[in-house]
Amino acid sequence: MYGSWAGPLPRVRRLRAEDWSLLRKVRLEMLTDTPMAYVESLEAARRQTDPQWQERTAAMAGDSSVTLVADGGVDGSPFCGLMRVVLKHPQDPKKPLQAMLISVYVAPEHRGLGLADELLHQACEAARIDLGAELLELGVHEDNTRALAFYRRHGFSTTGDSRPYPQDTSKQELVMEKVLKQ
Repeated sequence: MYGSWAGPLPRVRRLRAEDWSLLRKVRLEMLTDTPMAYVESLEAARRQTDPQWQERTAAMAGDSSVTLVADGGVDGSPFCGLMRVVLKHPQDPKKPLQAMLISVYVAPEHRGLGLADELLHQACEAARIDLGAELLELGVHEDNTRALAFYRRHGFSTTGDSRPYPQDTSKQELVMEKVLKQ
């Protein structure tokens, strides 16, 4: 289900290795729109060469990672959103297999329409089915009440753990997790 979307449902699909130019475009948009949300800087992303973007995209489409992109449904259509899950390494063999949710982004014109809900649903399914994860973790800036509420609505809870926020170590990133139904 895709919330209150009034138009055609954006296609949610896996990022493919050949989508490297799309990934570059999207990543630059993400870093321009919400620079404090990502560890990478816009300047660092702009310095990446075509072969580096190709390598990066191939890794994001690899066996221990699922990257979902949403677009208008046909090649070349406008980008709408992105969500990525990766296996968490190293894994403690005594604990359930864990994945991390990273690179969450919905383009401004698609926010509030339910696309984030759909991307998150599919990311949880990909983590569970494709990566075999039993637990999905993410970090949320301590002051981002909207994100905290969004993830709580989707079954995530805070673990009590936190870590310094990479872009401003005077702030904390709260660790949240969700048990994925097997």
